[in-house]
Amino acid sequence: MNNLKEVIRDALVDGKLPCTRAFAVAKKVGVRPIDIGRVATEESIKISHCQLGLFGYPGGERPVEKMKSRLTDELLETVRLRLVEGQLPCAVAWQIASDLKVAKMLVSAAAEELEIRIRDCQLGCFK
Repeated sequence: MNNLKEVIRDALVDGKLPCTRAFAVAKKVGVRPIDIGRVATEESIKISHCQLGLFGYPGGERPVEKMKSRLTDELLETVRLRLVEGQLPCAVAWQIASDLKVAKMLVSAAAEELEIRIRDCQLGCFK
């Protein structure tokens, strides 16, 4: 556990753990991303730069807003079809991005456009 804490601390940028680095650490040490998020929480380390563009950007910036002009009917329909109990789990959003070969933030922009809540952050940042 102490080694994991050290690896996480080594990945910090300006005292925070960027989402991309959290996933890289999980892969490097062979644990689930949720475990990285749990340790970060225990150590009072904030996650930054959510890959879906939902939180953790300087000045409250919302990069997902810039993506809305690139939405397609196919993406919007795919998001609608993949909902779980009317919401979009983070992991499903990532899978849609992979399946359609689009940016994760574009999937998030589609969810926002459809007024759909993204839930179940893979790092445990939100439920």
